[in-house]
Amino acid sequence: QVQLQETGGGLVQPGGSLRLSCAASSISNFIAMGWYRQAPGKQRELVATITSSSITNYADSVKGRFTISRDNAKNTLYLRMNSLKPEDTAVYICNGRWWTIQGITDYWGQGTQVTVSS
Repeated sequence: QVQLQETGGGLVQPGGSLRLSCAASSISNFIAMGWYRQAPGKQRELVATITSSSITNYADSVKGRFTISRDNAKNTLYLRMNSLKPEDTAVYICNGRWWTIQGITDYWGQGTQVTVSS
């Protein structure tokens, strides 16, 4: 079973930067991985995704500011966030999709809090 663990959240001033990490038990043969976020009073939204062939997609609200990447040797997914805005405040959740014995299965981390405030 795949397990995901996020780190790197915290409090940052507007215009600042953070890098989130998602450590996986394995990223071999994954279909796609990504980052979601959930802010108070708002629905969960997809922030960024990366496929096994390294195709990336971003929400319009973060294009040009956020970068998703992975390090296969460390079994880790990253989200680098620059030029942070107060509206980026949310719980950021790591997601991955793998082939398993049961078929295509989604796995979720516990989330890490990002707060952007002066």
